[in-house]
Parts: sequence; C-alpha cells; structure tokens
Amino acid sequence: MKFTVLTLFPEFVENALNTSILGKAGQKGLLSFNVVNIRDFSADKNKRVDDYTYGGGAGMLMQAQPVYDAYKSCAGENARTIYVSPKGKRFTQQDAESLSNEKNLVFICGHYEGIDERALEKTGAESYSIGDYVLTGGELPALVMIDAIARLCPGVLGNESSSEDESFNNDLLEYPQYTRPEVWEDMRVPEVLLTGDPKQVKAWRLEKSKEITAKVRPDLYNKYEKRCAVLDKLLKDKRNNIQMIEQLRRGIGEIISDDPLIIVNHTDRVALAGQEVDISADELISILPDHIRQVVVTERLAGKLLSDERFELSCSIINCVYTEKVHRKISNKDIRTLGIDSLDYVEGHYDLGGKGYARSRIEAGEVFGIYDNGVLAGFIGRHGEGSIGLLYVDEAFRGKGYAQDLESFMFNRALERGETPYGQVKIENDVSFSLQEKLGVYAGDKVFCWINIKRT
Repeated sequence: MKFTVLTLFPEFVENALNTSILGKAGQKGLLSFNVVNIRDFSADKNKRVDDYTYGGGAGMLMQAQPVYDAYKSCAGENARTIYVSPKGKRFTQQDAESLSNEKNLVFICGHYEGIDERALEKTGAESYSIGDYVLTGGELPALVMIDAIARLCPGVLGNESSSEDESFNNDLLEYPQYTRPEVWEDMRVPEVLLTGDPKQVKAWRLEKSKEITAKVRPDLYNKYEKRCAVLDKLLKDKRNNIQMIEQLRRGIGEIISDDPLIIVNHTDRVALAGQEVDISADELISILPDHIRQVVVTERLAGKLLSDERFELSCSIINCVYTEKVHRKISNKDIRTLGIDSLDYVEGHYDLGGKGYARSRIEAGEVFGIYDNGVLAGFIGRHGEGSIGLLYVDEAFRGKGYAQDLESFMFNRALERGETPYGQVKIENDVSFSLQEKLGVYAGDKVFCWINIKRT
C-alpha cells in the first residue's frame, strides 16, 4: 500500500514514518511512503505558499497553486485523497478498515487557516478530522490516520488476528492488563488471571471491558447493548443468519440501521439486510454509505431491487454451517499457508471477486494449499468477512478426499479462533452441497442474493 503526504514539514513526517512498526513495514516492502514538500512547487521566487483571504479575516491561507501542483506530481492513478481538517468527518475505526483496502492514499496537510477551497475541489479530497480540537497543522492528524490504517494492512502486524481482539472492534474498550511481577508497590495482579482457567479469564475480561466502557464511553456501551440484542434475535435462525452473526461477533459488522436491520462491513464494502427487510431501491440507497459496493439480501427482496438498473445480480447462495464443536480428522496433513509465489496457480483456478482478490487473500495469509508428494494439489481460503471458500482441487488429485481435508482444516482453524465455521454455496453447485453433507454441514433453507450496486 502506498501513502503519500503533502506537507510543509517533510522532515517531521519522514521521521515518524521511518520509526517503529511503520518503519519496519516500509523496509519489508509491505508499505510505501512518499513525502512531498509543497513549498518546492511554489511559483513565488521566495517559495511563499500563503496569502491573505478574500473577504477579510484573521490569518493567512495556503494558496491553491502550490498545493495542486504538488498533488499532480505524485497522485498517480486511482489515488484516494484525504484532507485532514477539523471541519471534516470524524475519523473512526470503521474508516480505517475501509481505507486499508485502498492501494494509493494521498494526505494533504494544511497550515495557517487552511487551504484555498479550489485546490481541494480539484484534487477531489475528502475531509477527515481526528477530533473536536484545532492543531497547528495537519501532519499529526495525517500520521494518526496513517498509523490506524497501516496496521490493518496484511503483514504489518505479523498476524491478522492481532488487530481483531482490541478496543473498538466489538464496541467495548479493552480490559486492564498486567505483567510481572505478581505484586508491585503492594498492588497484586487480580487472582483470576493466575488461575490458568481460560474461561474464567475470558469472563473476567469481558466484565471489565463492559464496566470500563459503560463508565468512560456510554455511547459505545449503548452500541454494544444494541449489538447483543440484535445477535440474540439472529441466533434464533442461526443457519440463515450466520453471515450477519459472525460479522457482529467479530466486530467487523456495524449496525447502521436496526429498523430495517442493515449491517455494514466497511472493509469489504458489503451491506447485509435482515430477512424481514422489505424496502424500495431508493430507500436502500439512501441508507447505505456511498462506499458500499454490494448488498446481500433475501431472494424475495432481490426480486424487487433487480428491477432497478442500479442493482445487478452477482450470485445466489445458501449458507452452510458446521455446528459441531469438535475438530475433524484430516488424512493428508500436508497443508501449508500459500505465499505470493503461488498467485498464478490460485488465480488460474479462481476468478471470483475481481482482479487482485486472490492476491489480497494470499497477502492476508488466508489461502492454504494441500500438497501431494511436494506437489500443490489444491487450495482453500477464508474470505474477508469470515466465510470459508476459494476451494479447488486439481483434477489429477481428485478422488483422494483432499476437498474434505481442506474444508476440515478450515473448520478446525475457525474453531480455534472461537468462530462458527461457515461457507456460502451457489445454488447451482450440487457437487459442493454433496461435499457439505458428507462433512456434517447444515444448509439453511433460504436463498440469499449477492447484488452489485452501480454507483453513478
């Protein structure tokens, strides 16, 4: 992922980006940083970049010309541009997750009283704020946003799951944590953490998170209670609602409307509509954020939406859920995480999701291959929203039970993460339904449709 920062203080930004986790990710080639000095593009002989504002008022304003010329020098294709400003939209964890999918982000750092509005319009910049206060410049907010976004990029933290179990992901603030020594300044580590009982520890941590959140962030706690209430309702029909359930449980789904029930996965730009939802195309479009590109709805609602030219059917599926809590046995245990050197093989046998999708899952460490005497015989993966898919076994190795081994491997992995293993099978895929039945997987009784949204 490439980050470009337009600034009047390049040394300040460069020092921060070359430090700690960001610096290491840059050295490994996981992230790319480009810092551009706006002053270098001033047409003034003294390199002046500011002037008085029309209409009067205190302070100076950054001129449009040097900002826009600096932008043109580095933005490149498909760049998403962000202007950090106290008048922008409040930056949240959901925004960080959404922006982490971009390949090219440009940050414009303002100073003085801001930037000539014409430059912002020409660059198509979106305005974001990190809080309700004013700073001397945009560098610190830009670095805050870059740090929050970069840590979600595959490989930056070294373990994708390390960013899932933390503050904000489940609408709860993090619980207190302790390390050695057991007693310090007459203060003892809570006894429950010394029991070695993971269930007791988990329950204590949840209770502490709830206490802290209710006291410090009642707004977040209200969201948590709403999510719990929605989950209780969805669990009454687990097979059909599994996708919504798991996204809420993992903290990657946000309830943007509870009546009608609409859940949004900002990272994957997908919205999920509850089974009872029955609204018009215009109403749905008005509810969904602009960056959402797909919506998953019941077959009944799909019939209504598809009469509108803004919606296009991608596929129709049935949810399949593995409800057992025990690990499955695997005959061929030579299953390995695939690296980017296997990209051509994976892309050659899996094209769903568009260009670059297979690469993104491999980079996330979520594609696994099964080997037969050292030869790659097939693969399976985990989609961003948590479902199991990308299953393929080479014709030369079929009939050996490798598809069952691959799915069993993924079931076991999901159980170890505390998740319910599930997948989505296209309604016409009889072979896959037969495989699920052999594995003891239960299919839902409702058809859901993945629908592409055409944004104008």
